[in-house]
Amino acid sequence: MSSPLDPAVSARLKRTADGLVCAVAQQRGTGEVLMVAWMDDEALHRTLTTRRATYYSRSRQQLWVKGETSGHTQYVHEVRLDCDGDTLLLTVDQVGAACHTGDRTCFDATVLLAP
Repeated sequence: MSSPLDPAVSARLKRTADGLVCAVAQQRGTGEVLMVAWMDDEALHRTLTTRRATYYSRSRQQLWVKGETSGHTQYVHEVRLDCDGDTLLLTVDQVGAACHTGDRTCFDATVLLAP
C-alpha cells in the first residue's frame, strides 16, 4: 500500500521497526514541551494536511487525533524534522491538558533533577 505522504519527506524518515517516528509536541510561543507520541506515515500526512495533530497509538494500534474525544486539541503551526530524520518537532497551540492524566504537560509529575 502506498502512502499519500510526499515521497521526498518519506525518504528522509528513519522509522522504528514498527514503522513509527517519534513526535515531540511543543507549545508555540513558550517552547514548553507538552508530550511525546508516535507517528506513522499516515499520521504525519494527516497532520501536515489538516494542521490537527494526528498520532499513532501503539497500544491501540490505530490513528488518533489529539483531542477528538477529550476536546484537548492541538492546532499545528509548524512541523520540523531533526537532522537524523528520526524525530519530528510539532509547534502547536494546545487547548486544555496535553497529558492523558489531565496535567498541562506529560512532564509535570516527576522531576528527576532540579536546578
